[in-house]
Amino acid sequence: MSARALVLRAGDRDYRATVADDGAVSIDGGPPMPAARAAAGEIRIGPQGRRAWTAASGANRWVFLDGHVFTFEVQDARRRRTTAGAHAPLASPMPATVVRVDAVTGARVRKGDTLVILEAMKMELPIRAAADGVVRAVHCSSGELVKPGIPLVEMDLETARAETDIP
Repeated sequence: MSARALVLRAGDRDYRATVADDGAVSIDGGPPMPAARAAAGEIRIGPQGRRAWTAASGANRWVFLDGHVFTFEVQDARRRRTTAGAHAPLASPMPATVVRVDAVTGARVRKGDTLVILEAMKMELPIRAAADGVVRAVHCSSGELVKPGIPLVEMDLETARAETDIP
């Protein structure tokens, strides 16, 4: 087996990750950091064994570390990215409960604005606007249980810069 190279996309930034045979992870050529699976969905990171929890769906990965949620899309370096259409639904990445809905139909939002707050695995997960745009529709309400992949908010994007992989 050989080291595995991945491209992780978080927002507009790509990170180059290398996973060695022993599980050590290096990001953007930095020093290798030990990482080991402790239990299903739990990883111990670094020499002190900091605990992180992970969830995955397709190419999407969520890492819960020190009270923060980090969202990544695993990309194959051999695939190309292309611009998506100007209409974008935002969905829950996992089963969750809607804690708060800030999105209002017809409202203008800016990239990064929080539209919905979800709770999953005892963590709050903000669903944020991927680009500037206008909220087209809101399909959830506070207290509702939502499934992954079902649109919560639909937007008309002013700058259609959402990127997707082409196999």
